[in-house]
Amino acid sequence: MWEKVKHKFEKFPARMSVARKIVEYGLGVSENGKIYCGNIEISDLAMARSVDVDRRSIKTTVDVILSDEQLSKIFSNIIPAGPLVKNVAKDLGFGVVEIEAEAQNPGIIAKATELISKENISIRQVHAGDPEFEEKPRLTIITEKPMEGNLLNEFLKIEGVKRVSIY
Repeated sequence: MWEKVKHKFEKFPARMSVARKIVEYGLGVSENGKIYCGNIEISDLAMARSVDVDRRSIKTTVDVILSDEQLSKIFSNIIPAGPLVKNVAKDLGFGVVEIEAEAQNPGIIAKATELISKENISIRQVHAGDPEFEEKPRLTIITEKPMEGNLLNEFLKIEGVKRVSIY
């Protein structure tokens, strides 16, 4: 998807930053030229501050999006993915497995979740970072309860896995 977006903005770094932030947070662009998180309107000023650009860059980026049929379809249909409880997992009694891997290797999610399933532990959430947006994308798995550290070596045996943290 990002390749379809990138070519429209690559000559305009501020617009590229705005488009990237919209996608990163699952924000949508409506026909009325506003940016939304679900049904909550995000002001141009708030968006400009978060991206560190002039608020005119927000308006221009939205105008470019809405004037292009393909971009308009993409950006009007993006929805937020919901909360990621990684930072409060311990407080909730959950476990976390973070895996840094080579994104081009297929089956990492399947193999990691299979290891967890063999321990008879339920999975609450799975979030895979997008390699187009993150320098070191991580697979984050939130489990119903903390896992034993002895699984660390099993995760490291998965082809393409570079690092694993269990907490």
